[in-house]
Amino acid sequence: MSVSPLRRRMSPEESRSAALSAARELLVEVGPQAVTLKAVGARIGRTHANLLHHFGSAEGLQKALIEDLAARIVGTIKAAVLRSREAEDPAEVVDLTFDAFGRNGAGALASWMILTGNENALDPILTAIHDLVEDLAQDHHSGAPIREETLQLVLMALGDALLGAPMAKALGLSRDTARQLARGMLLADRRK
Repeated sequence: MSVSPLRRRMSPEESRSAALSAARELLVEVGPQAVTLKAVGARIGRTHANLLHHFGSAEGLQKALIEDLAARIVGTIKAAVLRSREAEDPAEVVDLTFDAFGRNGAGALASWMILTGNENALDPILTAIHDLVEDLAQDHHSGAPIREETLQLVLMALGDALLGAPMAKALGLSRDTARQLARGMLLADRRK
């Protein structure tokens, strides 16, 4: 009798990593309500008890997922910001930020966690963004207000993730209008 590849023995780090990967997939495929210990366990062939050991609760899993998403997103955005400073076009930064909150599900997950009573759901994202802005501000010499730009861009991306498609449709605008507005805002700040 052979052991299923999904049931092979994993180190604690491998098990946690597999669970977070499965949680990211469920978030994108189904939505934040699907990120449960049971669903993640079924996807990776682990028991509910095994995931409880790693995360403590469904809320712990969701918080770990937010932390993981924040770290991935911020690393990608930082590299794009540094490239955009050389190219003087923030399009890549805008796209990555909008995609992080939209296509990658961070906006829906954070909103869902807050609406279900998890008041500190945004802490990992806020901390990661704060640290990124502080890091970028140290070697930022243009007159553009990086903190204000970040606030506008993140709020636009989060709003777009939650209401962008139906709002654009209701107003008869193209789906990428919010991205274009965000890019225009950043370009205008650079010209000041």
